[in-house]
Amino acid sequence: MTNDIQEIIETLAKFNDDRDWEQFHNAKDLALALSIEAAELNEAYLWKDVEDVKIEKVKEELADVFNYAFMIADKYNLNVKDICLKKIARNAEKYPVEKAKGSSKKYNEL
Repeated sequence: MTNDIQEIIETLAKFNDDRDWEQFHNAKDLALALSIEAAELNEAYLWKDVEDVKIEKVKEELADVFNYAFMIADKYNLNVKDICLKKIARNAEKYPVEKAKGSSKKYNEL
C-alpha cells in the first residue's frame, strides 16, 4: 500500500513539474483546493438519495480530494501511512469498542 501511495505522489509531482505548477502549490492554496474539492464531492450527493448518486462523479471528486491531500503531505514530507495509522490509534483510544460500538456520540459524551 505504501508503494501505491508513493507512486501516486511521484506521479502527481511529475505532472505538476511538467507544467511548472509547483509555484502555485503552497500549503495554504493546497489546503484551500482540498476544501473546495471536498465541497464538490458533497455536491455529488446534494438533493439526491444515495442510490441516485452518480458513482463516476464521486470517483472523480474523491480522486481530487486524495490528490490534494497527498500533495499537502508531500509538501511537508509526511508519511501518509504513518500519519493515518497514528490517527486511527488515537481514535481507538478516544472511542474504545466497549463504549463506542453502535454509537454515534462524540468521545467526550460516551
